[in-house]
Amino acid sequence: MSVESPLDPSVVRWSVPPEERGGRPVLLLLHGYGSDEHDLFGLVPYLPEAFVIASLRAPLSPPWPMPGASWYPIEGLDGRDPDAVTRAAEAVLAWIHDAVGDAPVGLLGFSQGGAVALQTLRADPDAVQFAVVLAGYAAGGELPGDAVLGERRPPVFWGRGAADDVIPTPLVDATSQWLPAHSDLRGRVYPGLTHSISQDELDDVRAFLDERLADRAGTDAS
Repeated sequence: MSVESPLDPSVVRWSVPPEERGGRPVLLLLHGYGSDEHDLFGLVPYLPEAFVIASLRAPLSPPWPMPGASWYPIEGLDGRDPDAVTRAAEAVLAWIHDAVGDAPVGLLGFSQGGAVALQTLRADPDAVQFAVVLAGYAAGGELPGDAVLGERRPPVFWGRGAADDVIPTPLVDATSQWLPAHSDLRGRVYPGLTHSISQDELDDVRAFLDERLADRAGTDAS
């Protein structure tokens, strides 16, 4: 991809300095609406150290007085435009091309960031190996990569709270149908959890990421 990414490289938070990144898989963290690159970076101690972790800041500013940044506009709970989600995914893909190159990449996103993580996988299945979607959803519409995903079934973890009332029910229902047809889905609904992340969910995410590292080790050994 030759398009310049609108994501600001100067605000990316990395888990390790440049000299320690070579030859290691990269995990990108995509925050939720009204947050920034500092939010999900707090998860780093709970994630496998084998990954180089980069936490990105979304390119848009939500309407005042909402703080932080956003990946795409939200006009009311039902105003999530799939085309806007795709534009955010294209910005992430351009950043991957510029900053990561050929290193294996996985995505972990919360809420808006989870939707962008899935959309990035859909937009370019060759650029992303797996996705972790926390309290997120699959945007509607069709993308060129959907047919590829239906054949490859890349690993996806989808976690959400049973008491989460932020993501509209129709989007949750549509995601429940879309993901099994386009991924090797690992998912769990957490009783009592609202629009947030629990320790049980972090434990499941860690296990999922450890599996991805084991898959990589098996591929390298073969």
